[in-house]
Amino acid sequence: MTSSTPTNAVRRDRRHVRHEATKREILDAAWKMVRDDGLNGLSLRALARTVDMEPQSLYTYFSSKHAVYDHLFADGNRQLLNRMERIEVGDDPSQVLCAVAQLFMSFAAEDRARYELLFLRTIPEFEPSPESYAIATEVFTTGRSILKAVGLDNDADFDLWTALVAGLASQQLANDPGGDRYLHLIDDAVKMFADHVFGKRDTEVRVGQEPQQEDTCEPDVSRSI
Repeated sequence: MTSSTPTNAVRRDRRHVRHEATKREILDAAWKMVRDDGLNGLSLRALARTVDMEPQSLYTYFSSKHAVYDHLFADGNRQLLNRMERIEVGDDPSQVLCAVAQLFMSFAAEDRARYELLFLRTIPEFEPSPESYAIATEVFTTGRSILKAVGLDNDADFDLWTALVAGLASQQLANDPGGDRYLHLIDDAVKMFADHVFGKRDTEVRVGQEPQQEDTCEPDVSRSI
């Protein structure tokens, strides 16, 4: 005698699949809206019309506008994490730094709304949920581990790196949106950074100084990797 799945369970599974598919459709429409109109242009009423739904029905999927932002925040961080996990750490620190910088700047340049949502905190009173923030923390941790693997294990050097990469990304978005003006500066910027950081350490070793030790700190995932 073979067992079978109860009919009610099958119906629940089908409802769940339909629910998740509709939620994905709403999120895709929300991404398009914020890309077209800016992050603060998101409107639940307009979003409902876009997916051919009554506004009150939208609350079945998202309880508020901030709930939509929260899912977009998680969605964007998953996209970034997926790309970061593909980076291979080789023997040449400069090549790895170039790969990280190229990844982050390309990610920023291709979607201004996503970059602002993840890193600039431009939405008044929006705070990601613990579940969404955990994904952002995983992005930070993954990026930090890649950089540590090539010898970037000092907090001051890490802060300099994030300022450099975020600065180039911001310049690209502000001054050449859709272009590649600042993307062309990655190689020079990485060489300048590597010469400063690793050259400084070589000098400290030669003169018998102790290299600076890493400080402990809590991750701030609003910083770029």
